[in-house]
Amino acid sequence: MWTVWKKSSMAFHGTDGFSIYDNKGRLAFRVDNYSRKHKCFAGELLLMDGNGKAVMALRPQMHDRWSGFKGEDDLRTSYKTHVFSMRRRSILQSCKEAEVFMDTPDNQSPVPGFRTEGCFKRRNCKILDSKGEEVAQISRKKVNKLVTLSDDVFNLIIQPAMDTELVMAFLVIMDRIY
Repeated sequence: MWTVWKKSSMAFHGTDGFSIYDNKGRLAFRVDNYSRKHKCFAGELLLMDGNGKAVMALRPQMHDRWSGFKGEDDLRTSYKTHVFSMRRRSILQSCKEAEVFMDTPDNQSPVPGFRTEGCFKRRNCKILDSKGEEVAQISRKKVNKLVTLSDDVFNLIIQPAMDTELVMAFLVIMDRIY
């Protein structure tokens, strides 16, 4: 189980981001956004591991679409390898579902590789694979049976066979499109 805190680990005034902790309380991933623009206009985001090494670049497109890119091991390498595209299932603002299209060698991906179900804003949603099987679940964090933390702190459970970096990227994008 992961604990996600919707706050930059750098904690500067005006920053926006995520700090994601493993089950031992260690910082495992982070996103720091120093732009003071509205989150829809902030531009590219970098998903970093706990040591600050960039693992994926997330780039906004038009109409609530985002693309995920991986680079080489060298931090100075631009992120050119397209991994996925994520979008709202419908352009209607009321739609709370998203679809992820994975990049394939033949560039043909008519069926989404993943989709979300539930309400991310309320921290009550799932990420499902193309077979409809749950690969990750997001839920409100509870201190005990009576105390639930704010929406800025929540749990993330990822199935063992699922790519953790990919789920973290999906989570950051869901925050941007909802």
